[in-house]
Amino acid sequence: MSVIRLTKEFSFEAAHALGGYDGPCREIHGHSYRLFVTVKGSPSTDEEDPKQGMVLDFGLLKRIVGEEIVSRFDHALVLRSNVDAELRRVLGERFGNVVTVDYQPTCEHMLADFARRLIRRLPAGVTLHALRLHETATSYAEWFAEDNPC
Repeated sequence: MSVIRLTKEFSFEAAHALGGYDGPCREIHGHSYRLFVTVKGSPSTDEEDPKQGMVLDFGLLKRIVGEEIVSRFDHALVLRSNVDAELRRVLGERFGNVVTVDYQPTCEHMLADFARRLIRRLPAGVTLHALRLHETATSYAEWFAEDNPC
């Protein structure tokens, strides 16, 4: 039985600030993120299965990633939970979509968070193989399952 990898690309816009960082990214700034999600598995061989021949319906992958990542982070301001609570409250009242995370919202930490979210949602027989998150056209971070055993 063949093992096949499927990749789907997603995009979202988000802003973040890296509190305590010693460079310009400590200021609130945004990115046009591009996320590549790669899953792997064996195509269904069940002749009665409407998804026969597929590892995973791309529509299902789109729905999972949309619910877990894109709908949450798109057009959001992502801040670490240690940012002053009053400031987060004021920003949330003014702008609405402020996402608080328990990590420094770097590309690297976001990938680890995304991997955890996706792994728990994938159907049986399908595993998360890799993630690639572009912050800019020329800068990205990658997550590979083989480097991150559960």
